[in-house]
Amino acid sequence: MRLHDDEDLPDIEFPLGDGTAETGATVYCPYCNETVEIAIDPGGGSAQEYVEDCEVCCQPWTVSVHYREDGSAQVSVAPLDE
Repeated sequence: MRLHDDEDLPDIEFPLGDGTAETGATVYCPYCNETVEIAIDPGGGSAQEYVEDCEVCCQPWTVSVHYREDGSAQVSVAPLDE
């Protein structure tokens, strides 16, 4: 009988709260100043940083995501060259 594998366990550093976490955010492109909706993934852990291109002007951003214990997310974008 298989109880579980390590990959079945939740991320210990990311508290589950009530089981819901934000999966989308509205940001403003630092290049073209357009409002852009982006997808965010709570499965990536409580603190994330990655590069994503603006869907309007195609300039690259550094996206920073920090999940709080209640599943809400603080999301910010900055020009990649900063």
